[in-house]
Amino acid sequence: MRTLRYSINVTLDGCVHHEAGVAPDEELMQFWTEKMERADALIYGRVTYEMMESAWRRPDSGRWPDWMREWETPFAEAIDAKKKYVVSGTLREVDWNAELIRGDLGAAVQRLREQPGDDLAVGGVTLPLALADLDLIDEYEFVVHPVLAGHGPTLLAGLRERIRLELVERREFRSGAVAMRFRPEVSA
Repeated sequence: MRTLRYSINVTLDGCVHHEAGVAPDEELMQFWTEKMERADALIYGRVTYEMMESAWRRPDSGRWPDWMREWETPFAEAIDAKKKYVVSGTLREVDWNAELIRGDLGAAVQRLREQPGDDLAVGGVTLPLALADLDLIDEYEFVVHPVLAGHGPTLLAGLRERIRLELVERREFRSGAVAMRFRPEVSA
């Protein structure tokens, strides 16, 4: 069965908003690129899909925009090429190598997990909360940044039940950010 991993940047006070001051530097972008390259497919909700598409989809010209730094291009190329599944009840269609998921979220994601292939990656705020409540996330990966945002959406706010986690990997970055990967503890 494929592993479903939830990965996200988060501030020390738990904010997960993409504009909370946690933009990756070159070292972190390389980390995220490696994670993206290892994933077989991405699962996003509508908001995250549209945000990622607007930032990382290769323009029709075939050339990356001038604002993109050279060290961001490998990430852009990796995400642009990935298969994407979009959970949405409002979108009528998607492109950018994407397919819509409708109906029973748990059953649809479980079918994806049971297909052959490498890991699945989920991102965003709302969709991962629903998947955590359904006990479908196999690994949680948080890159905690030394920033206090003071406002914005927080990590897994509204989770129905506490999930105890076991640390399986930890990595520090020059920026002071720390990546931690966890698995849910198995009940005895």
